[in-house]
Amino acid sequence: KTTLVELGRTLALEECALWMPTRTGLELQLSYTLRHQHPVEYTVPIQLPVINQVFGTSRAVKISPNSPVARLRPVSGKYMLGEVVAVRVPLLHLSNFQINDWPELSTKRYALMVLMLPSDSARQWHVHELELVEVVADQVAVALSHAAILEESMRARNLLMEQNVALDLARREAETAIRARNDFLAVMNHEMRTPMHAIIALSSLLQETELTPEQRLMVETILKSSNLLATLMNDVLDLSRLEDGSLQLELGTFNLHTLFREVLNLIKPIAVVKKLPITLNLAPDLPEFVVGDEKRLMQIILNIVGNAVKFSKQGSISVTALVTKSDTRDADFFVVPTGSHFYLRVKVKDSGAGINPQDIPKLFTKFAQTQSLATRSSGGSGLGLAISKRFVNLMEGNIWIESDGLGKGCTAIFDVKLGISERSNESKQSGIPKVPAIPRHSSFTGLKVLVMDENGVSRMVTKGLLVHLGCEVTTVSSNEECLRVVSHEHKVVFMDVCLPGVENYQIALRIHEKFTKQRHQRPLLVALTGNT
Repeated sequence: KTTLVELGRTLALEECALWMPTRTGLELQLSYTLRHQHPVEYTVPIQLPVINQVFGTSRAVKISPNSPVARLRPVSGKYMLGEVVAVRVPLLHLSNFQINDWPELSTKRYALMVLMLPSDSARQWHVHELELVEVVADQVAVALSHAAILEESMRARNLLMEQNVALDLARREAETAIRARNDFLAVMNHEMRTPMHAIIALSSLLQETELTPEQRLMVETILKSSNLLATLMNDVLDLSRLEDGSLQLELGTFNLHTLFREVLNLIKPIAVVKKLPITLNLAPDLPEFVVGDEKRLMQIILNIVGNAVKFSKQGSISVTALVTKSDTRDADFFVVPTGSHFYLRVKVKDSGAGINPQDIPKLFTKFAQTQSLATRSSGGSGLGLAISKRFVNLMEGNIWIESDGLGKGCTAIFDVKLGISERSNESKQSGIPKVPAIPRHSSFTGLKVLVMDENGVSRMVTKGLLVHLGCEVTTVSSNEECLRVVSHEHKVVFMDVCLPGVENYQIALRIHEKFTKQRHQRPLLVALTGNT
């Protein structure tokens, strides 16, 4: 604007106008005039011959005063219109600029500057004036380029600010969602789990009483449904912790051979009812003591062997454990054993319902179940294998399932990375304190037990289970009452420990202090929690 004003004053122009290309590039729009006001929408086609003539040269060109781009002044009363010249103005935008390089001048868009001498005068354009106009056109080009760059920079800044506001809003919404989820999980962890344990325990006690066949069927259904719901709650909590990355492996040294035997001991009662023999084959070179997450590994094996039992109505199940040398299943998974670790391979083969090969990829998806009759009638949440896969991935391993089709059984296989215990098996065994074995058929008749639990339902459940074993049970509902009631007659004290549980441990220490002089009369303290 300043340039055009100064140009009009220096050359004593009647009018000076700037035409800018529209966004479509098909028209020129009148953007600025020195004296006469025109509507902003005033446009002319960019393909006019006069415009092509001007855009075809970098020199100032004389044009007809009656051309569309020059009809900007009132003609009434004018005897003769002044001479008009037009010159192109190259437009440079932000995208034209490159680091350490000048703008490329080949693919240019142009604006059009139109300059008009006063009407009714004999004045004409001189060569030096045309040269001045050409130089000024270059100056206007620079000014317009700066304006365009500034405009695009401001647009980019405003866009960035909008994006930052949107990101901040999304972050706050995500934090709110995480807090809501954590609050829900906390409620689920305690407020739902505790009554669920009570339902399972009381149903188990009710099952031991004299019931009619119809009542027994109802109690068994309650127990089965409660166990399924408890499993779902555990799975959802595990999956949530896996997905937000808060679940970490708890590494420690454990007896791998014993772990497999424990899994079979847990599964065998169900398998015996279904008349399914289970065999365990441990390779001779399988290390006995290893380093890893014992709880998660047991959870993986339990889930897979449990599925084999669940989906098999007849036949047998075999569990094989060995040290793997290579993985032929996944080309992206390379087994590289070293002196400090090895890869354990577990194969669980059953002669059960089998799986359609096209359904196998769905098995590791959350809440997904195959549509076979066996699966539909077996119950479950469709989370077990999805969680097992996450655990296997955490252990730097791989898991897959093989089956020839429905009715042909299937084989579940997984590899996980375990550490080799630094101490030898002999030294490890010698380091284990000798705990006297507890007889399997101990008699607890007459054993005096004290139960401390703030939750009335949990208190009733624990008492019912202990009374069923023949114990004489006293119950209290607070720590203070526990300290007051406990005596040398109580051989065992069961204490509910709620997180963080510091107060409960203080009470335990005070019970110890109470029996400092008669250590042989001090009761055994057992912590109870419904939160795991």
